[in-house]
Amino acid sequence: MSEKSKEPDMEKVEYALRGKTLQVYMYLLKNRRGVGVREVQRALRFSSPSLAFHHLDKLETLGLVGKDAYGRYIVTRKVDAGVLSLFVNVMGLALPRYLFYASFFMTIVAYQLLTWSTVNAMALIVAAIAAIIFWYETFRIWRRRPF
Repeated sequence: MSEKSKEPDMEKVEYALRGKTLQVYMYLLKNRRGVGVREVQRALRFSSPSLAFHHLDKLETLGLVGKDAYGRYIVTRKVDAGVLSLFVNVMGLALPRYLFYASFFMTIVAYQLLTWSTVNAMALIVAAIAAIIFWYETFRIWRRRPF
């Protein structure tokens, strides 16, 4: 029963996390120390502080952000909704998930080429094809990133 109560909430979050609201949420994820309304407005080049406040308020209503004792907004709940599920947050950088797979298979290809005397042709071909596919997907996701 608790799964059903979470489903509409996630659908609501996925619907709300679009456009500028998603940009604000990503900015908050990058800046873990907390940010104010003016800082969001300046960083994301919004036309007015009220626009930044509107999106921060929307995120607060969804339960994704909250305020600290100084009135700065901080992320209280991380969600992988929509486009966010294609990215991993590593030290404040949003990297495509496929980047790690592409790097892994590229390392296998490089190792196979460096140890040419004991090369396994099938392993080299499979790893090269997998690396090409994962690099293609990584660049495709990176080009379509919303932030």
